[in-house]
Amino acid sequence: MKKQAFNTLWHLGEKSITLPHDAMIHEPRSKDAPGGSGHAYFPGGIYIYEKTFTVPEEALGKPMLIHFEGAYRHTTVTVNGQEASSCAYGYIPFTADVTNLVQAGENHLSVRVDNSLLPNSRWYSGSGIYRPVWLVTGEKDHIAFEGVRVDTVSIAPACIRVRTQVEGSGEIEVEILDPEGKPVALGKGEDVTLDIRSAKLWSAETPCLYTAHVTLKKDGRAVDTDSVSFGIREVTWNAQGLMVNGKPTLLRGGCIHHDSGILGAATYDESEWRRARLLKEAGFNALRISHNPASRALLEACDALGLYVMDETWDMWYSHKTRYDYADDFASNWKDDLVKLVSRDYNHPSVIMYSIGNEVSEPATEKGVALAREIVDTFHQLDPSRAVTGGINLMILTRSAKGNAIYSEDGSGRDDSKQKSMQGMSSTMFNMITSMVGTGMNKGANSAKADRITSPVLDALDIAGYNYASGRYRMEGKKHPGRIVVGSETFPQDIYKNWQMVKELHYLIGDFMWTAWDYLGECGIGAWAYTPDGKGFDKPYPWLLGDVGALDILGTPNGEMFLAQCAWGLLDAPRIAVQPINHPGVKPAKSVWRGTNAIPSWSWQGCEGRKAVIEVYSDAPSVALEINGKRTKKLHPKDGKAVFRLPYEPGSIAAVSYNEQGYAVSRSEMVSAQRASLTIALKGTTCKAGEILFVPVNVQDKQGTVESNADRQVTFTVEGGELLAFGSAAPRTEERYDTGSFTTYYGRALAVVRAGQSGKMTLRAQGGETDVAVLQIK
Repeated sequence: MKKQAFNTLWHLGEKSITLPHDAMIHEPRSKDAPGGSGHAYFPGGIYIYEKTFTVPEEALGKPMLIHFEGAYRHTTVTVNGQEASSCAYGYIPFTADVTNLVQAGENHLSVRVDNSLLPNSRWYSGSGIYRPVWLVTGEKDHIAFEGVRVDTVSIAPACIRVRTQVEGSGEIEVEILDPEGKPVALGKGEDVTLDIRSAKLWSAETPCLYTAHVTLKKDGRAVDTDSVSFGIREVTWNAQGLMVNGKPTLLRGGCIHHDSGILGAATYDESEWRRARLLKEAGFNALRISHNPASRALLEACDALGLYVMDETWDMWYSHKTRYDYADDFASNWKDDLVKLVSRDYNHPSVIMYSIGNEVSEPATEKGVALAREIVDTFHQLDPSRAVTGGINLMILTRSAKGNAIYSEDGSGRDDSKQKSMQGMSSTMFNMITSMVGTGMNKGANSAKADRITSPVLDALDIAGYNYASGRYRMEGKKHPGRIVVGSETFPQDIYKNWQMVKELHYLIGDFMWTAWDYLGECGIGAWAYTPDGKGFDKPYPWLLGDVGALDILGTPNGEMFLAQCAWGLLDAPRIAVQPINHPGVKPAKSVWRGTNAIPSWSWQGCEGRKAVIEVYSDAPSVALEINGKRTKKLHPKDGKAVFRLPYEPGSIAAVSYNEQGYAVSRSEMVSAQRASLTIALKGTTCKAGEILFVPVNVQDKQGTVESNADRQVTFTVEGGELLAFGSAAPRTEERYDTGSFTTYYGRALAVVRAGQSGKMTLRAQGGETDVAVLQIK
């Protein structure tokens, strides 16, 4: 079938829009918003998207579908006043068959998206048609939509199976193209097996993609075609570990939410590719899509760049976590959700595991365990080639079995009755309590009773996913010798210790830190807060971001990323990060979901003489610093990190690592900015019509060194294009991403612009009368 983008010339009320579109990000935030911290204090609403489209007379009676990649949520599609489709879940693709609803000439399409009842999520959801839409058309004899499936039969020799679903009649021809586009195999039939000579196997290290070009012929004439990308790869698992193409594989994983940062939930291909690229470059080789199915664009990026994916289904089953969440719709929709998920994921080699859900409490009961087994069995029936796991919080299950559920039965969310008392604590006391909570969670399910409660659901999974249960890792080899374990969600500061166990314990196949990338909502869960309102789990308005992640919401790495790189053995020299120096006399309230707030900067204007907490990441026996040529004493890194406390001196700082014999073996250096000014720091000055660019706007010097303590409000404008969003990584702010005005955060901001039809643009950033930067895009 022919698939064409269906994203332009939509209307939302009086406004003309282009999809994807997040309506929530344009709503006014307020402290009284019913979604609270989870939704980042944005309100919900009911949004009616409308579009007219023309159908020629000759297309009547031929199949016509409208495919939605995602709309949040409770979506109803009508064509010419008649209902065509509906979807309750906000993260699953769905298709409206409009074949018998269209008429010759003009047609009216209306999509009602109801996200009015909040809270319905524990993080920022967005609202509206936030993922792309496609018009799919064909002849009466055609290849079914998502009707081509490719399986790897074997890798030595390489052999694939191509199955094609035909609606109507005709003969199928299959041509396989290698990664360079050269034909390497031909076959005929709706179920054909083909040998691929000298095959290039797909893995995270070698993401080689082939194409299956399928043609439906009738009476010798081609009546339909379809092309799907796939990888030739074999994934197996047993108590000895995870193997990709027979090679033992350890997952350097991170969890990510679905939002696109300052763009809100709007899912642009360019945004997903950019995030996947930056994560891969940072050293991740695996992503857990938390806690809902990934977008098409993200899976395509992971296929091409080489990232393994754990694709997750839901954050809840039939028990509420928030008052208006998916729990009421779950029972009548979960099987259809799985069918749609597998249909979309099947040919993506990056997807190696499905997850049955995140931290659901239902498996504390026999009914819940039975449901878990049914979900696993359904996955196996739909796709026997992939492992099934789940993000199981062993402590939550254990508490639920004892009648101490984490989430209230009425769906009002997490029990934060102690929140107010925490606000009155000193930072020292608050930090002690949160530290103990983190340690306790890791060991909270170590008892024999907890083992009995959690084993039924863990043993129903192909790979047992442990959320915050690293205390169990070493036990499982003896207690459950056949069990395969993955750290499906872990504290980022535990990565060094966890990774040592991953390397040592053959049945522990990887670690997924919370999180790889910061996100909107669940406000301040990872913040090291310098403001009085920073204590407590859910922080009050105007907190906006989770402020958790090895990369911030703009994609800038921090100390947590460097610790992970050190643990994974990816550093060839020590890395330096510095805790913010510009909060003199204020001790931050520290969240357990962040091990450090240090950033890679030695440029703190006006902070001369203040104590600097300098973190050096290295697995060398010892490290030392050189500040403006003056060397410090050596320290021995513990669990990948050494911490120095020294007065800040602008200039240069270098970290030097030493071997056992005391010889310097590597070094890295940072310098302070010299006469920093507002700069549009985009690499490259050309683009294509309609292309989306991510434009750094920094306070930096001519050498590119960013000044971290000279933040300013910046106004950003575009001529010849469209400003989609402008903002910074500030986790607590009343500023908006859709106004074109925002304050830099530690010297950085980001503009997202879409080029017009000419591809030529003038970008302008202004922080004052004389503080102006202009860039011409040709």
